[in-house]
Amino acid sequence: MEHDLFPSWPDVAPDLVNVAAGRAPADTVIRGGTWVNVHTREALPGHDIAIKHGRIACVVPDASAQTGPETDIIEAGGRYMIPGLCDGHMHIESGMLTPAEFAAAVIPHGTTTMFTDPHEIANVLGLEGVRLMHDEALMQPVNIWTQMPSCAPSAPGMETTGFEISAEDVAEAMAWPGIIGLGEMMNFPGMAGADPQMLAEVAATQRAGKTVGGHYASPDLGSDFAAYVAGGPADDHEGTCEADAIARMRQGMRSMIRLGSAWYDVETQITAITEKGLDPRNMILCTDDCHSGTLVNDGHMNRVVRHAIDCGCDPLVALQMATINTATHFGLEREVGSLTPGRRADVILTSDLRTLPIEQVIARGKTVAKDGALTATCPHLDWPSHARQTVRMGTEKTAADFEITAPEGANSVTANVIGVVENQAPTKALKRDMPVNDGKVESHGDTCQIALVERHRATGGVTNAFVAGFGYTGRMAMASTVAHDSHHMIVVGTDRDQMALAANRLAEVGGGVTLFKDGVEQALVELPIAGLMSDSPAAEVAAKAQQLGAAMEACGCTLNNAYMQHSLLALVVIPELRISDLGLVDVRTFEFIPVLET
Repeated sequence: MEHDLFPSWPDVAPDLVNVAAGRAPADTVIRGGTWVNVHTREALPGHDIAIKHGRIACVVPDASAQTGPETDIIEAGGRYMIPGLCDGHMHIESGMLTPAEFAAAVIPHGTTTMFTDPHEIANVLGLEGVRLMHDEALMQPVNIWTQMPSCAPSAPGMETTGFEISAEDVAEAMAWPGIIGLGEMMNFPGMAGADPQMLAEVAATQRAGKTVGGHYASPDLGSDFAAYVAGGPADDHEGTCEADAIARMRQGMRSMIRLGSAWYDVETQITAITEKGLDPRNMILCTDDCHSGTLVNDGHMNRVVRHAIDCGCDPLVALQMATINTATHFGLEREVGSLTPGRRADVILTSDLRTLPIEQVIARGKTVAKDGALTATCPHLDWPSHARQTVRMGTEKTAADFEITAPEGANSVTANVIGVVENQAPTKALKRDMPVNDGKVESHGDTCQIALVERHRATGGVTNAFVAGFGYTGRMAMASTVAHDSHHMIVVGTDRDQMALAANRLAEVGGGVTLFKDGVEQALVELPIAGLMSDSPAAEVAAKAQQLGAAMEACGCTLNNAYMQHSLLALVVIPELRISDLGLVDVRTFEFIPVLET
């Protein structure tokens, strides 16, 4: 059912040819614009775009021959006509929104194509969850292609997910109409070690002629990296420095450089192009993770392109990295990514290539946004009731569930502590001397407690440890059922009573994020679908997220987008320390380590 209302090229080729030849009228003509050609990196004034059946028939200096009495005319008025922007790697769930509401939020920012990996919901609802995301994606007025998640769990043996993805699941999904490839291969030790399941997933994807996504989070660019690339991943977005980008491109991968809500990895990597002068065709811009507040207040792919330009990138090169480079990577160069005949008529009108105001957005030949306002409808799927009932803690939590017992007679202990790094996904492995009171290890200074509460199978399990870097003070706790990638519940707090209150509150509302201080709830973002998403409009979710941010700040946290850091503390494939339902994980060695040193 891929785009039932949108015809494929073979179905409309005769009409496109006849319109281009001037023998038939176009449905729509965009008249008098400057054609930004991302194939040749040119801006060509005085061109018209003739559109038929949602596809471009021709781009010519004068489309009078293609204009009939019923042709809809869009006056470009000399403005730049650029291709709709493509996000090469992203997770819709990170916006706390369903695909429909995410599309509604980003369309006014000029994003008309997204390549999404729904591995968040795969961890909670398995293959069914992926199918639900896939189906709602295909209902939208813009292009949302789905990558079949590859790693649930992301690191086998290190965590327990709600569901597991198998090689058979991957093979089945490759036949679905909206599946474009395999999602990021996060199990990089497994890939480098020739794990049979990982290689089987890659093989199923390649047999289907589709693209394998990468996720190499190790700083080691030696033999492990070589082995990883040999396994088949075709791109990678985990680079953080220029050397990472260069290494990936030299090995024939696409280097995806990201600007998300908390990931600022463009400035440090784009210098491979702007200073080293390397060929930019193998560099792609993406967001990875953007929460609703960023989408509403700052933008989406338009924000990333502007940032790349601010970092010294030529505007036309930056546009290539967000259009044709992305389309080519996924084998869709004949469908999207440029304003050329046969492609989907996804066009942005803008008066400036450097500041990139998104003045009108046309998707498949129809105006879908104008002057920042959505003009299209983004249909919703009827989500099943069991997708809204996924928080199963087993028992109500009390302060005792969050106690960390010290060795008998100890007045202080040395703890292994997760150290948060602002604006980056990696953490630091720290050691801290912690005080003991009545046999229990207490929070101290900048170090507070973290707990992972099992919420998929109602086991009642709680894993306790310590985290530093949030700066929290007073009696508080914050809990979230967004906990990449296994999506149990993460609770961070300075007080065990507050931690229990926060955990129980999320069980009550069916998932989301909450913050308690001195026994009073300060903020709540309800995410009832899989404990990850809301089907409310982005502006409403963003307003609640903003209240959450203010509550975190009031508790002493000054980190940029600290919520994103909170949600990644269980991501057991990114070094150095993480927490899982099975214990404290040293991701440098993929081994469990004790919370307290003996």
